[in-house]
Amino acid sequence: MTSPAGDAPLIVAVPSKGRLQEQTLAFFERSGLVIRQARGSRDYFGTIAGVPGAEVQFRSASEIAREVGAGNVHLAVTGLDLLHETLGAAQEELAPGARLDDTAPAPAHLVTKLGFGHANVVVAVPQAWLDVVSMADLADVAARFRLKHHRPMRVATKYVSLTRRFLTGHGVSDYLIVESPGATEGAPAAGTAELIVDITSTGRTLADNGLKVVDDATMMRSEACLVAATGAAWSQTARVAARTMLTRIAADARARGVRRIEASVAGADRFAAIAANRFGATLPLPVEGDRLVLLCPAKAIHDLASWLIEEGARTVAVSSVDYVFEAENRLYDALARRIG
Repeated sequence: MTSPAGDAPLIVAVPSKGRLQEQTLAFFERSGLVIRQARGSRDYFGTIAGVPGAEVQFRSASEIAREVGAGNVHLAVTGLDLLHETLGAAQEELAPGARLDDTAPAPAHLVTKLGFGHANVVVAVPQAWLDVVSMADLADVAARFRLKHHRPMRVATKYVSLTRRFLTGHGVSDYLIVESPGATEGAPAAGTAELIVDITSTGRTLADNGLKVVDDATMMRSEACLVAATGAAWSQTARVAARTMLTRIAADARARGVRRIEASVAGADRFAAIAANRFGATLPLPVEGDRLVLLCPAKAIHDLASWLIEEGARTVAVSSVDYVFEAENRLYDALARRIG
């Protein structure tokens, strides 16, 4: 971490266009973090209502990853695939079984996944390659391709770093990467490559272009994520603003994962302890008489409600919760440990 310059603000980078921008702004607004652009939607700078000391910059998704690496922003929303492609070039080979889904390459810190922008980074080959089902098959084909055509097998991709790490880690050594800034799925049909590495959500576009995903060749399952730059200059102002933001984000995430359950049952104290052990429920408020109020994981509400009825409750009311603010902020605490 570099030394902070005075009382510098928190810089938050968000996507500047497209569906990813819309989903990012909706995510922040849902968390009580409304981003305002003084000159309208074409303004590349903004502020966050209720968070003094925070400034928003609108940038392209690929540019955001570079800015995180350079420490020019503090928090950012971008795809996990772009982070690994941009910042992970010096990382080790991706051997079979290696997973990148839940980590961010240094100097980025993964704060939280955002639940949108899902896509898989995969190796896809022509459907006509019937003998290629696994990466081991592809390694054999690469060796035979050189003998037959007197040149290496060509791989079209915009993920140059990820492709090298993955192919090398899976024993494919004889290949040539052809950089493809767009429409990568059309490269084999156009004759500019034999196979591709690209992102896909459903696989439909690949199939429409006569391609198939190699069975064990999903490099990573990417999605949009909120990341922090550990190498940025974190002033006290930036830290306070970050804590405010992450407190609201954590409160929203907690609320979406639970439901409020209220019941009147004799021996409420005893049932609170049992509900915690059996159903993962928590007690947000002290028990008052026979009144029992619980926060229960959404997936367990029906079982918990049925159990309370069986134990003597006449009525069990279940409701959603807007926010759950808690003294412990795991998102910010994890960030604070990284930035010191």
